[in-house]
Parts: sequence; structure tokens; C-alpha cells
Amino acid sequence: MRIVSLNEESREEILGQLLKRSPNSYEPYNDTVLEIVERVRTEGDQALFEYTNRFDCEGIHASNIRVTEQEMAEAYTEVEERLLKTIRSALANIRAYHEKQKRYSWFDTTTDGTMLGQKVTPLQAAGVYVPGGKAVYPSSVLMNIVPARIAGVKKIIMATPCNRQGKVNPAVLVAAKEAGADEIYKMGGAQAVAAMAFGTESVPKVDKITGPGNIFVALAKKAVSGTVGIDSIAGPSEILILADESANPRYVAADLLSQAEHDELASAILVTTSRELAEKVSEEVDGFVKNLSRKEIIQKSLDHYGYILVADTKEAALETVNLIASEHLEIMTKNPFEDMTKVQNAGAIFLGEHSSEPLGDYFAGPNHILPTNGTARFFSPVSVDDFVKKSSIIYYSREALEKVHEDIEYFAEKEQLTAHAGSIRVRFE
Repeated sequence: MRIVSLNEESREEILGQLLKRSPNSYEPYNDTVLEIVERVRTEGDQALFEYTNRFDCEGIHASNIRVTEQEMAEAYTEVEERLLKTIRSALANIRAYHEKQKRYSWFDTTTDGTMLGQKVTPLQAAGVYVPGGKAVYPSSVLMNIVPARIAGVKKIIMATPCNRQGKVNPAVLVAAKEAGADEIYKMGGAQAVAAMAFGTESVPKVDKITGPGNIFVALAKKAVSGTVGIDSIAGPSEILILADESANPRYVAADLLSQAEHDELASAILVTTSRELAEKVSEEVDGFVKNLSRKEIIQKSLDHYGYILVADTKEAALETVNLIASEHLEIMTKNPFEDMTKVQNAGAIFLGEHSSEPLGDYFAGPNHILPTNGTARFFSPVSVDDFVKKSSIIYYSREALEKVHEDIEYFAEKEQLTAHAGSIRVRFE
């Protein structure tokens, strides 16, 4: 891996390079995605099946686009018992974590005749997207469905691509069943997002779509946002590790590669104050890559978006951490808990040498659907909050309103909204 001395110039150059991976840079694909979305919106099943047959598998139509109970039963026979047990163990951890996020309605009353509150209502229908291209992600199934189920969503449908034979990966189906999906549809890409956003003759319309996907999925979610809610527009995966001289270079190298193997656009960055650690990590990375199954993908990722940044001070290192605002942040320093308090921007934070990123991907419990490309400055991980909406509650008695009506009328008139003022005044004529 390349080693770069961290200064203002190198930091700006690297930030600019990372931003090229943003979904906002997917312009060449935009027209194609918009055409797909519009055709599904206006033509429904006809366009959905045409695109599904072209991009995923032939022979998908109204009678077989939805996964059947028989297909689900077959999936259970094809999944190893150990994998099923692991899915159930991970599911228990994910449920326990997300249960703590649950929100409740609240109301405050006063003796002078007012009541204010907030009513929390689950969404009626949620659509979760699970990728099925370069890899299979039953873990993403759990991360999408569990918070929706805990929030109380009435109907959860899942979209995931099928293979050329028209089958969905059995581990994905089993994870969906265990997590509590109501319906599963064999569809992927922009056409699946559009189908869930607008509804077709075969696919129900949802209120919100969550889950990661490729460039076409990201752009389709952007296109339908406003028609439905979305979690965020996900970009390629990324990891940033903050480490000092106390870190184990072998651990650091292995963790960097855990994200670089996702795809060629994935980013893996180490920020450290130790030149010695930087050199040792670079050597370890080179040694690991030779023996990994996805070494071609990893090497391209490292060549374009992999960096080891050597900072002069811990303060400069932390400033860079906050500017990059990485999806995954590992802190391998002498005092990771203290350093964590100085981090403002990160999707998920992993503390200490035994809390590697895959722990969060699969098992610990927090959601692994995270903000990418610097959006951790203003976005959060998918949570139960993504599947509820909040309504304000306001009640005033006549006596309570009488005490403040002149102030309200005055305020409205200052904004030249006389009908607003009249709406209050009429009650005291």
C-alpha cells in the first residue's frame, strides 16, 4: 500500500479522490436509470418483467415473480445446519440491539388546559432491497428486516435478484423467513426499486425503501425519493483505521483488506502517527493479498482508493478522521475509548484490537447498513427510527388559548398573514 505524509495538500487530494466514488458522480448511468424507473412507473409489470428477464433471468412473469412457500421450504433443505444456527444467533443479537431503539408516543399536559405530544406510528409497508450480484448477503436481509419488524411495520416485502435459473440464494431466503419478511420478489436493480416505489400489478407499493445496492439501485432510490422514503443513497464500502504505535500491524492489515475485497471502488485507509507501523502494515497487506480469493478486486481497490496516511500529531489524525467521515471506523490506539469521544463523524465505530469490522457486519447487533462517502456527517445507520413516523399533537382549551391569542394574532399580522390571525381572532369575537 502507498504511504503518504499527511498534510493539507495530501488530505485535500485524497478527499477529492474519494468523492469520485460518490453516487453524485454516477452521471453517465443516470439517463438509463431514469428510463427504467419511468417505464416501470407507467407500464407496470410489462416493463418490470422485461428488465428482469433481460438482466437477471428469463421466464419471470406474474405467476412466479413472488417466492412461494414451496421454494422457501426447499431453501431450508439446502442451507447447512451450522449456517442456520449462525443466522439465528446473529438474529438474536440484532433484535436485542434494535429493541433498545424503539420509540413511544408521549403526551404532556398542564393545569392551564394544554396538551402537547408526539404520536409515533409505524409505516404501513416497507420495501427492503438485498443485493445479489457479485456476492450473497443474508446478513443484509437481517439488517433490513429486523428494525422494520420491531418498529411494527404492517407489511415488509423484500426484493432480491434471482440467478439465471430463476432461483434466489437459499441462505437469503432462509434469513428473510427467520427475520420476518411477509413477501419476497425475484427482482433486482433499478426496476425492483421502481416497482416497490410505484407498485405494479404484481408488486405492492411501499412507503419506504431501504438497503444497499449497486450504481443502478443507488440512482433509482435517488430518483424515487419523494414518492417514497429512502434510507440513504449508498456508495461503495469503506473502512478507516485510526492507529498508533501500540497497534498490531497484522490486525490492521487484515481489517483494511476486509473492506477492499467488496469491489474495485471500495476504500481502505489507515491514519497513524507511527511511520514504523505504516511500513509494517504495508508489508503485511502485500503478503495477505497474494493468498486471498478476490485478490484482483482487492488490488484494484488499493491501487485507486487505498492509503496509509502518516500524521505528525494525534490531533491532525483525528481531524482527518472527521473530515473523511468513514462508513466504518476502527480505533486501535492505547486509549480507544478516550479517542472515540473526539470522533464526530463515522457510521460505525469499532474500539480496540478485537473489535474488527466484520464483527459488526455479521454478528454484534448494530446495523451494518451505514452512511458512506462522507455522509456520516449528517446520516445515521439504518435503525428502528427509519420505519416509524412522528405526528405532533396539540390541544388547547378555550381558557388556555385566551391567554395567548393576542400574541398569536400579532405575530401572524407581522408576517402579513391576516387569515392566520383571523383564524384565532374569530374565536373571541
